[in-house]
Amino acid sequence: MLSAPITEKKLSRGMLDVLIRAGLIVILAVSCFRIFYPFANLMVWSLILAVALYPLHLRLRKHLGNKDGLTATLLVVISLLVITIPTYLLGVALVDSIEHGIEIVKGGSLRIPAPSESVASWPLIGGKVYAFWQQASTDLTGLLQTFMPHLKGVATGLLDAATGVGAGLLIFFFALIISGIFMAYGEESRHSAEQIASRIFGAESGPKITDLCSATIRAVAQGVVGIAFIQMLLVGIGFVAKGIPGAGLLALAVLLLGIMQLPATLITIPVIIFVFATEGFTVGGVVFAVYVFVAGLADNVLKPLLLGRGVDVPMPVVLIGALGGMVTGGVIGLFIGPVVLAVGYQLFWRWVEDQPHAEAPPVEPKQP
Repeated sequence: MLSAPITEKKLSRGMLDVLIRAGLIVILAVSCFRIFYPFANLMVWSLILAVALYPLHLRLRKHLGNKDGLTATLLVVISLLVITIPTYLLGVALVDSIEHGIEIVKGGSLRIPAPSESVASWPLIGGKVYAFWQQASTDLTGLLQTFMPHLKGVATGLLDAATGVGAGLLIFFFALIISGIFMAYGEESRHSAEQIASRIFGAESGPKITDLCSATIRAVAQGVVGIAFIQMLLVGIGFVAKGIPGAGLLALAVLLLGIMQLPATLITIPVIIFVFATEGFTVGGVVFAVYVFVAGLADNVLKPLLLGRGVDVPMPVVLIGALGGMVTGGVIGLFIGPVVLAVGYQLFWRWVEDQPHAEAPPVEPKQP
């Protein structure tokens, strides 16, 4: 008679202990997440850089006496120089272009030619375009004053974007330094990743999942972000050398288009037309046009070489990752988004395809 109440009391006490432990674990997990959350983008970016650069780290280590610390330090320093010098040059060109534009506006030397009469005959929009163009050519100051409230909003948006770019570059520099620490302990880091994956997905699937994630990160980082950065450098050098107004901003636009898998010719062709319209068909202009046009098509050559290594990721996944990352994480999310979404895409399809195959029922022999 007394055994039943005692058993129920023990069960209730055991259940209470389980709930208390679970509650404490939840509190600890939430506290750790809140503490780690401000550094989440930095750590994810560091991990992506470390995984993407680790093959190069292994190659350099052979020539440096197999010293991981020295190799990682040298690789980080070289990467910082490769990124900082072009970024500085493009930034200086951008500042000079802005200052030059401000001087032109203040000096009143900005003149817009009158529109041709044929503009008014354009279907649907001809009349409005002609009237707007005509006012801009005769009373540009009054037109600017009319749009001043809207221009203030645009200027604020551009300032916020520039601030986001600066913050993104700062985070990138810190992430590159932290990635050097990861690479210095590359074998230990890989072993830890395999242990975590084995704990989550099982001892048999853990190493395979780790290799899949590494291959996906390298494929997207090299084939998307890396190609876009190389293309930005090639096109940006041409813009800066030619003295194109807003060369730094245009080069940044080429980088963003490359990450979003859009052609750089959306930028290079209008710039070529601008050069021919202002300078004519000179030898320098033709050389610049050929160089910039070829540089804008460099991704067509680099993608088969870099994106083909590792795993195949559909371009819509990369595009959605870039746009979604930019919306949620700003400039830094533009780089992290495609990589994270590509890894999630690969893991999802691996889970879909990794289904236990039902055993076929034995075939009974036919009776004669």
